[in-house]
Parts: sequence; C-alpha cells; structure tokens
Amino acid sequence: ANATYGQSIVSFTGNVTAGATVGHGLSSAPEMYIVKSRTTGSTDWWTYHTSIGATHSLRLNNTSAAYDDSVIWNDTAPTNAVFSLGNYADINKSGDAFVAYCFHSVTGYSKFGTYNGTGNASGNSVTLGFEPAFLMIKSSTGAYTWAIFDNVRTKDAKLSADSSGAESILDYTDFTSTGFNLTTTHPNANGSGQSYIYMAFADKREYAYW
Repeated sequence: ANATYGQSIVSFTGNVTAGATVGHGLSSAPEMYIVKSRTTGSTDWWTYHTSIGATHSLRLNNTSAAYDDSVIWNDTAPTNAVFSLGNYADINKSGDAFVAYCFHSVTGYSKFGTYNGTGNASGNSVTLGFEPAFLMIKSSTGAYTWAIFDNVRTKDAKLSADSSGAESILDYTDFTSTGFNLTTTHPNANGSGQSYIYMAFADKREYAYW
C-alpha cells in the first residue's frame, strides 16, 4: 500500500461469506477497486466505483452497463479500513486466491469521478485539478467500451480495457492543464443522456510529493 499515492494491491482468500471484509491498507476509503480471482481464470474483473456506489458494479473486461446486484459488494460501501464482499464466487469463492487493486483520489495526482454526457462535441469539460497523463472512461448507464487515453501515445489513440484490439485514432478528448474536454458525440465518452465514470492520473513527475 502507498498512502501518499492512494493505491494498494491486496491479496486475499475467498470464503463465500456475504459481508466478508478485506483490509485495503489505505488511509481513506477507496473510490475504485478491481477484484479478480487468481485461481479461476474464467471469472470477470469486477469493479467498484464510488460514483455508482456499492449497490452496483461494473466489469472491466465487459462493456455492460452497471449491474444492480447485492451479491457483489453486499450493498456495503468501503470504509477507511476495509471493503466488503458478497457471496458471489467471482469475487469471493471459497478457497480461491484473489487480487484487488484499490485507489482513492489524491489532490493534484488522481481523481475518480463522474460526469454526464451532452451529445455535444464542444462545451463539455471535466475539472480534475491537474493535467491528466492517463484517463479511462466508461458509461455506467450504457453498454459501451472502457476507453483509455494517455499523454505518451499519439493524441486521441484509444485503447479499450475490455478488448484485445489494437488502438484506434478517435477524436474523443483534449487534455487541459486542469482536466479534459470532450470533443465527441460518441456514446463511448459523451452520449446525450449517458452517465460516465472515470479514473485519471497526473504525471507523477509533476506531483508535489514526488
């Protein structure tokens, strides 16, 4: 666990008990975590995000909208010490080894939030408080891809967390000194009536604690 950067990698063994808790090692409640069985390869990458809450979940390897299902996170929000699991085998099978990647926002370095799509290729801006070096976006209300952008590859080169496909060049976002602007009407990132979750990180070389 690295409290300064708000990130931890957790290993635990499942016990299929609804309400089981796992320590995350951070100083604040995680705003996003991704859980995967290391024993059963066919399971999904179940994802919690604070903007949709513990009553819903997403799958990093799947385009589906957020699920409303109490068996994933037991409808229990994480605390500054633990996160909770339901009795679903994908995230808590008895005897399986699991890994969890946990994150919370750190001022000037990372942010995990939400925005509403407008369907307008200009005028939709998201403020992070820093210029992103990495950005991942997912519609929580529609079956659209997890779109990934960064400041190292060609501008507008999109990768998808849910796909093994090569990158595609699409005019979706512009990074700014304080966040990002949506430059598309595509429902992957800015569809009218869609809600989106995101995870964003600054270049650590620009972060004050580095």
